[in-house]
Amino acid sequence: MRSFHMVFGLVALAINTLPVLAQTGYPAKPVKLVVGFAPGGAADYVARTIGEPMARALGQPIVIENKAGAGSSIAADAVAKSSADGYTVLIASPSSISVNPALNSKLGYKPSDLQPITKITSSPLVIAVNPGTGINSVKDLIAKSKAAPGSLNFATSGNGSAPHLGAALFSQVAGVQMTHIPFRGGSLAIQSVIAGDTQLTFGTPPSVLPMVQAGRLRGLAVSTRERSTLVPNLPGMLEAGLPDYAIEFWYGLFVPAGTPTEIVSKLFNAAQQAMQQPAVKAALAREGTDVSVSASPGQFATFLQEDEKFWVRLVREAGVKSN
Repeated sequence: MRSFHMVFGLVALAINTLPVLAQTGYPAKPVKLVVGFAPGGAADYVARTIGEPMARALGQPIVIENKAGAGSSIAADAVAKSSADGYTVLIASPSSISVNPALNSKLGYKPSDLQPITKITSSPLVIAVNPGTGINSVKDLIAKSKAAPGSLNFATSGNGSAPHLGAALFSQVAGVQMTHIPFRGGSLAIQSVIAGDTQLTFGTPPSVLPMVQAGRLRGLAVSTRERSTLVPNLPGMLEAGLPDYAIEFWYGLFVPAGTPTEIVSKLFNAAQQAMQQPAVKAALAREGTDVSVSASPGQFATFLQEDEKFWVRLVREAGVKSN
């Protein structure tokens, strides 16, 4: 009987140890980083900038997968439903985590289905117009919008995206009406403004700034109250004449809920190492994006609880609809 209990105990110990042994071997294969927008936009740019240095820190390749659609909800839903083993990671903005669930109660996932790892970047939006509009400033934009309500079309990377919410808040604060034209990604939205199919965008810096610098778009201002050191050639909203308007957005990393703590820690440490690289900081700064890393996964989770209140209130007060 004694030997039976001893054997049973050893078997139980071995079984209980298996998950730990499996975790310590993480990662044993490439890690997929899922982007909720088409290639060429801000999320895609950030993902590809951090992919290689994160891969070096993890010792396995990072494979970027673009899964565009439904304002990034399709990607968030796919990651939320994937195995909680650390091999599928989501790069997300407030759209996936706070806005889309507030807009659509029928989504296939809840924010709690995604486990926070860390915030990685923050940046303002850039208000830019087609040069042919004759709009040269924020004051011109407001005047033209008030003269013909609804006549100006603004392009965004999708319903519930940061550009959509940025424009909604602008319309609310400035007391104007503009028409929303959503696309499946930031680069597609920007191309529509360049082509003159739409007139303006509240775009993410990586999508907008290269086109502004090339003269294909005219930058009016950044969405922060003060002028940003990331985009020094454009005024902030105080200088532009609309001091009560200010909005920023962020990107962060998430995994399916239930992912083991040890794996979350490894991903957090890899992201932290990647974001500290001077080359990463320089590449993001060139596109108007600042490195902003959480102190820990727990601190990021606490940040999200407060941040959600802002976005959900904006959705409600601005009357933003999912379509």
